[in-house]
Amino acid sequence: MNSPILDPVLPLHPALDHLDWLEAEAIYILREVAGQCSNPALLFSGGKDSIVLLRLAEKAFRPGRFPFPLLHIDTGHNYPEVIDFRDARACQLGERLIVRPVENSMARGTVRLKSADESRNKHQSVTLLEAIGEFGFDACIGGARRDEEKARAKERIFSFRDEFGGWDPKNQRPELWDLFNARVHTGENIRAFPISNWTELDVWQYIAREGLALPAIYFAHWRPVVRRGGLLQPVTDISPAGDGEAVELLRVRFRTVGDITCTAPVESDADTVEKIIVETATTTITERGATRLDDQASEAAMEQRKKEGYF
Repeated sequence: MNSPILDPVLPLHPALDHLDWLEAEAIYILREVAGQCSNPALLFSGGKDSIVLLRLAEKAFRPGRFPFPLLHIDTGHNYPEVIDFRDARACQLGERLIVRPVENSMARGTVRLKSADESRNKHQSVTLLEAIGEFGFDACIGGARRDEEKARAKERIFSFRDEFGGWDPKNQRPELWDLFNARVHTGENIRAFPISNWTELDVWQYIAREGLALPAIYFAHWRPVVRRGGLLQPVTDISPAGDGEAVELLRVRFRTVGDITCTAPVESDADTVEKIIVETATTTITERGATRLDDQASEAAMEQRKKEGYF
């Protein structure tokens, strides 16, 4: 019997698309963290970026257990849908979830609010450093991306932090040919960002490809809001409408999720992942630029928080 003739023009294997390359890079970084660091943790908030990180960790380490626990610093002002999803996803994976509330730091006196309604978002840094000290973590894996904000854009994939959790952009290590150096002295820490080179659109395309579940607030829904500082502020018990502010019921969704006091939704009719991809492809404002009140405090707000120990 004659052997079948193979068409030399057609490849024997389908070509890898950009998501395959990004996935492979992220898996490599996760394995580098696990290989070089003695006691890492993966920061998991229940947001879309950390949900993608969990899928990448599954592909990197299954059928075994993750070589790190999941860690969330809870401000106590998160959207309940996101917290419920966080707990359910960790349980579904069978992985250890460590939650450290900012309220514990407040009780110890290491976090002091200027007023009862002050955002707790920036104070997460203190609670994170306390958790790092409590468990002896030498690396924290996060879902930050370079396209989010200009301070993120100049951060390395392995971001070196000093014993106070501070980030010095002038004191970072070269990353040549995908060679990473995670060596730290006692008390120092590495923040590793496996999806640093991804964009918001890449994240949503990967969510679509992998069929990942998400908290419902990422999709268009009706919510009471007020217009404040050029953004929409959800009306909740934590963030009530102010005197003279008109409450509107609008169809919105969240591009990013975080502390209720500083995370704004955007008007949208995108109620499926496919519609969100189309919407994301046409937007000209980054998700943090469009929705994060804490990043609009000043031009250098994010960089200042990172120097103080922020993710």
